[in-house]
Amino acid sequence: MSIRVAIAGARGRMGSAAVKVMMEAQDIEVVAVLDYKYDGMFLHSTGVDAERGGIPIYTMLEKLADEQKPDVLLELTDPDAVFNNAKSALALGIRPVVGTSGLSPESISILTELSAAQRVGGIIAPNFSIGAVLMMKFSAMASRYLGDVEILEMHHDKKVDSPSGTAVKTAEMIMQERQSHVQGHPDEKEHRSGARGADFDGMKIHSIRLPGLLAHQEVLLSGAGELLSIRHDSFDRKCFMPGVLMAIRYVMDSRDFVYGLENIIE
Repeated sequence: MSIRVAIAGARGRMGSAAVKVMMEAQDIEVVAVLDYKYDGMFLHSTGVDAERGGIPIYTMLEKLADEQKPDVLLELTDPDAVFNNAKSALALGIRPVVGTSGLSPESISILTELSAAQRVGGIIAPNFSIGAVLMMKFSAMASRYLGDVEILEMHHDKKVDSPSGTAVKTAEMIMQERQSHVQGHPDEKEHRSGARGADFDGMKIHSIRLPGLLAHQEVLLSGAGELLSIRHDSFDRKCFMPGVLMAIRYVMDSRDFVYGLENIIE
């Protein structure tokens, strides 16, 4: 029996790639699109029009759920919409798979509590790339021994949030392993505000936004007389698709709300 998936953000670059890969998957059926416009129209490979035979578009999740009965909502929009969409999905018994960064810890906590109350699984993945998740896990492991850490995250200039969800998640994972301390000289002064980056438990996170980039991150871990660099580069959104499929299949057999793809990768 196929997994019935609705997609929020299907017309975006990430969403378009997700639609393509799921249409090719044997065990997944894309049944609807949740959008802020084009209600009653259809998404085709060539765009949106009124011609039937494409994927039906809805602007109200409740109506979408009633008519199409999806198992999963793949949420690929933005932080302003994702929280309400994920919250509504859980209330309707739909499993949210969220690939949008920028959710606050408070929002994640609310979704986790609602998931437990509804006994409906879900997952938030700041990064769907398997390679990026491994970079995060390796960095956390290395920080036990090389505890001075700086994170450089580099993205295209259309990304609106900083630091990235991947960088924050990396820092959170490192914080669980690294002995907490403030790095740098105790009398350090910034002559230009922000020059040393954002502080996270004594570590520093630097955000770079340039045209031509997609998603890149380097973690620098230092000890006496040595430096370890762990880097991941995404050159094409295809690299996120195996993680998207993994998350969708995972939530079908889970009643837990998971924050981070690393929790479902052995």
